Amino acid sequence: MRNARVRSIHVHPVKAFRSLPLREVVVERWGPAGDRRWMLIDDGGKVVTQRLHPRLALAAAEPLPGGGVVLSAPDRAPVTVPVPAPGTTAPADLFGDKVEVVPAEDPAVHAWCSDYLGVPVRLVHLDDPAVRRPVDPEYALPGETVTFADGYPLLLTTTASLDRLNELVAQGPHAHEGPLPMSRFRPNVVIEGTDAWAEDDWSRVTVGEVAFRVAKLSGRCVVTTTDQDTARRGREPLHTLARHRSVGGRLLFGVNLVPLSPGVLRVGDPLEVTA
Repeated sequence: MRNARVRSIHVHPVKAFRSLPLREVVVERWGPAGDRRWMLIDDGGKVVTQRLHPRLALAAAEPLPGGGVVLSAPDRAPVTVPVPAPGTTAPADLFGDKVEVVPAEDPAVHAWCSDYLGVPVRLVHLDDPAVRRPVDPEYALPGETVTFADGYPLLLTTTASLDRLNELVAQGPHAHEGPLPMSRFRPNVVIEGTDAWAEDDWSRVTVGEVAFRVAKLSGRCVVTTTDQDTARRGREPLHTLARHRSVGGRLLFGVNLVPLSPGVLRVGDPLEVTA
């Protein structure tokens, strides 16, 4: 794979909002800088995502210096959200993980988000990713932590695997839904120049100056059936993944990575498989 390299880089300043493409990003121990440091929770403290609210795909968050964000959505005036001052935290439930979070200070921010979704929600911030949330202990090494990402610091996908998946979609009963764009999978890093499904066999990789270990193959959920440009849902890719990429009840696409060293990732950086 001498030609394997970074095709694109993406972060998600607010979990479940539209992804933001970048030319380069600093990789910290818990993932790309600025990725999923904010999220929405409901009245019971549970995370709110595209699983139940696909309209979140149409909302965007532009990062500000210092970690704040500017939220925008169709037919709504933008709202600026500074990082809340250190202080009292609130408990949140992130797919079973109990995490202490800091709510945005301005009630108008919570009202903006609630009005957009049509249900009461609050916008919360992760103040200290170094200590707040450990990586799933089944796949973690001591001391590894993660932000509000689903479970791991970074998700990597490959264009070759997407091409192969789209070939399989085209052969199935929902061919009219394809070809699917990579945005369905909401990756942080997209790699070109590999063979299809080559990532299944990786255990350690170096991308540019950053070394990673592969924690596990990524199991996919209903969010992948959501068109990230329209918020409409279909059957793919889950129908095809269930037929061709189902292992132990998980539908697999992409790999979950944990950084072994900090550094900067850039579009065009080479990927080397080291184990």
